[in-house]
Amino acid sequence: MTQALKKIVVLGGGTSGWMTASALAKVLRGRYDITLVESDDIGTIGVGEATIPMISLFNRMLEIDEDEFMRQTQASFKLGIEFVNWGRLGDRYIHGFGVIGQDNWTVDFHQYWLKQHLAGKAKPLEAYSINTAACLNNKFMRARPDLPNSPLSQIAYAFHFDAGLYARYLRAYSERLGVVRVEGIVQEVHTRPENGHVHSLRLKSGSVVEGDFFVDCSGFRGILIEETLKTGWEDWSHWLPCDRAVAVPCENARELTPYTRSTARTAGWQWRIPLQHRIGNGHVHSSRFISEDEATALLMGNLDGAPLAEPRIIRFKTGKRNKAWNANVVSIGLASGFVEPLESTSIHLVQMGIAHLLTYFPAAGFSDVDRSEYNRLMSLEYEWVRDFIILHYKATERTDTPFWNHVRTMEVPASLQHRIDLFRTHGRVFREGNELFMKPSWLQVMHGQRVKPQGYHPLTDLIPEEEIQQYLEGIEKVIQACVDVMPDHAAFIQEHCRAA
Repeated sequence: MTQALKKIVVLGGGTSGWMTASALAKVLRGRYDITLVESDDIGTIGVGEATIPMISLFNRMLEIDEDEFMRQTQASFKLGIEFVNWGRLGDRYIHGFGVIGQDNWTVDFHQYWLKQHLAGKAKPLEAYSINTAACLNNKFMRARPDLPNSPLSQIAYAFHFDAGLYARYLRAYSERLGVVRVEGIVQEVHTRPENGHVHSLRLKSGSVVEGDFFVDCSGFRGILIEETLKTGWEDWSHWLPCDRAVAVPCENARELTPYTRSTARTAGWQWRIPLQHRIGNGHVHSSRFISEDEATALLMGNLDGAPLAEPRIIRFKTGKRNKAWNANVVSIGLASGFVEPLESTSIHLVQMGIAHLLTYFPAAGFSDVDRSEYNRLMSLEYEWVRDFIILHYKATERTDTPFWNHVRTMEVPASLQHRIDLFRTHGRVFREGNELFMKPSWLQVMHGQRVKPQGYHPLTDLIPEEEIQQYLEGIEKVIQACVDVMPDHAAFIQEHCRAA
């Protein structure tokens, strides 16, 4: 059970393949043979261009220079996501990263804000977060840990980047650390008759790539995890009916905004991701409620500038594999599962697949207990994201189209309904275990999409209302003063990490 593996094979490139290869190469320090098989003739999805702050942990693990990484990938900074038309037509709110307010007394900050909000005495929620206030003013700077008592120390950010350039960047990084790239298309997968484990890949060229352990990053096909091992799929399309996306890049707008924008449309939503050299756009939609031609026309009519390519259609099904790890194959990325990119979680789920793999990295004997725990943890990761995404659809008052009537009235997982019910009574939010989305995230989406609490936490009344009001006003003024000294987002990039 302790004998080391010798050969690791990653099938598939793109973001998930090269993230996996680079992480394994960095952590394993050349003590394992790592081969990545991909073909230039097989395209990648390549639209996972917005991230969340956890990506910074991955970059730090690789010890890459952030400014250089941004120059090489045409990246911009991201402080959050603006949601337009989700609660009602005309509504706008920002789901910002990081903290909201400042915890000071018995209950969470938002409970004191909620008390004053229900009384009509509080500013909008965005005024109490450095991230959301900076979004509204198009400002950015990195956090200042040397100012621990200032909101400037609490700035949390992620990136928008060109997915193709990111994969290229990580490929060069991986190859410097000894990863061998093999060009080719898989013709046949050979398994061991005694246990069904994958033994080798025969390519169309006739060459054979053998391995002890395989990571399937072959996209929706799941060549190893599904086509070979018949692992099975858990379908979530009854909760998340969108099954198509139209994607197209366009010319940049006048301002380089430090946030992603998600605009709800008649039967789905449109993303807008600003990079240094272009804007990434896409229209996620349900084929049950709108045709591909109509969805494409709607997207093309709502671009900031001239399109830079022909629009392309991406077909998908929301859900996950019954097992992310089966036999000697771990699936990562689209081969493992897919939840639409509404909260930019696709790359995060790749990252968590890699992180849990390193925690339960196998010996040659392959422990069933290790595999089961990996599968349990990855199921939780996907389910936590699933519930948060479903919330955006369920929590709406829109009645203007059949699509919105459908998602507004559908039954949702009991785990999500429990959260909604708790919030509707006294504005309570919670984080379950190590789930990705923390209390401020649940709060911002529920409030932003008009889930209305009947009251606030009763212990809030332990503090006199005058003190609460002064407390809120003080936080709002300090945050605004901090935003005033922050540079413009484009100016910050120009000074520190402008691409050639």
